[in-house]
Amino acid sequence: MPRRVREQQIIDVGVRVFAKRGYHAASVDEIAELAGISKPMVYLYLDSKEGLFLACLRRESDRLVAAFQGAARAGAPEERLYAGLAAFFGFVSDHRDSWVVLHRQAADLGATIAAEVGEVRRVVMAEVAGLVGDGITDSGSGCRGALLGKEDADFVAHALVGAADSLTDWMARNPGESPDGVALRLMHMVWVGMRHALDGEAWAPGER
Repeated sequence: MPRRVREQQIIDVGVRVFAKRGYHAASVDEIAELAGISKPMVYLYLDSKEGLFLACLRRESDRLVAAFQGAARAGAPEERLYAGLAAFFGFVSDHRDSWVVLHRQAADLGATIAAEVGEVRRVVMAEVAGLVGDGITDSGSGCRGALLGKEDADFVAHALVGAADSLTDWMARNPGESPDGVALRLMHMVWVGMRHALDGEAWAPGER
């Protein structure tokens, strides 16, 4: 079997085992057995348990980013953002083990792994901030367009990404909700609110 094919087979099994048992409890022996190879061969291909986990993390993060970017290519900014969010929620729904590795397991590990996760988040955040910024620009120039700026786009992007992360847990507790439906509800809450802000509406404490 070609090396690349064998590596992907090991990573497939690794994602399942890490998601099920967690990094510390996961055993290279179990991964090797499920992959149908010897333990030394796992180390030959991926160097160490951490090396295997990093390979799992990098492959699944690349898939997640590609899903978001691929969906958010065409149309108006809000349509692209909705499509990207729907693709994100679809990825999480279809690849739950991958999301557990990215979102749950990786957060509690060392600096090298944390850096990998941080880079994925940075890429997604930049994509979302760019789309929000384009939406602000497309809303028009002059007074209306000047009400929100780059800092607001960054603020909204952080709110969206944070909400999307949290909503993956909500989706797990509500399996009847579709990825498209969750993305649409999030757009209702955030994008429509931003549109009101562009129109000059603002909330203040004590107002009814």
